[in-house]
Amino acid sequence: MKAAGTLAMLLALGTAGAAQAAGDAAAGEQVFKRCAACHTVEAGKNKVGPTLFGVVGRAAGSVDGYSYSPAVKAAAAKGLVWSEETLTAYLQNPRKYLDDYAGDASLANKMPFMLPDAQQRADVVAYLKSLGGK
Repeated sequence: MKAAGTLAMLLALGTAGAAQAAGDAAAGEQVFKRCAACHTVEAGKNKVGPTLFGVVGRAAGSVDGYSYSPAVKAAAAKGLVWSEETLTAYLQNPRKYLDDYAGDASLANKMPFMLPDAQQRADVVAYLKSLGGK
């Protein structure tokens, strides 16, 4: 009986964790307001950072008219595509993610912003995905 109770508790905890990991696009839109200082979600319109319209499914470093950092260019050359998973990992620590992906910690990256909160990352990615993409 103890085993069944323990199993039920573990399943409940696992379900709660999975629910927290699911992104909420409406909440992500609110969190994205911090990103809007540098990024737009309008197709073809870049700011300090590239437009994030259609970013999910897009190859890294591929927005026309935007001058990417050496770190993004190196990651792009290695085939980085922005998926829900890669965006989530990138937003946690952009510099470390690109250093690890490109295999070169000496390359500059323009994005200083980090989003350490897992739920906020999931929400922002859900918002970006809701805007369209591949």
